Amino acid sequence: PTPLLLLGSSGINAEYGEFQTFQHYFKRINLSDMSGGNNYQVSQTQQEVDEVMGIMQNNIQRVIERDTRLADIDRRADQLQDGANQFKTTGQQLRRKMWWQNMKFKIIIAVIVVVILGVFIGVIVAQTKKK
Repeated sequence: PTPLLLLGSSGINAEYGEFQTFQHYFKRINLSDMSGGNNYQVSQTQQEVDEVMGIMQNNIQRVIERDTRLADIDRRADQLQDGANQFKTTGQQLRRKMWWQNMKFKIIIAVIVVVILGVFIGVIVAQTKKK
């Protein structure tokens, strides 16, 4: 990647501003004022400069659009990460809640079994004392 692609949006705007200065400089040059050149060569050179300037403007515009899309993707990725973290936290809380609910159920069953065993043992002991 070129250094321009590694810049943030403010860096790209700064680079674009430098390009605008560069563009202004070349627009001020009047190639026909150069001595010793014929008009055809000057015209051809001016066309080449204009073509390069157009290509540079298109490239910079594409870089700015790409940066905007990357910023949007980055924002959506952050939102997905936040959603994933919230899902993880909610899942952990639900797992703890279900564990406690299951444990309470097991404790109630154990108490009922102990009470029933106590009643049976009490009945058996009472019957054996009567005999």
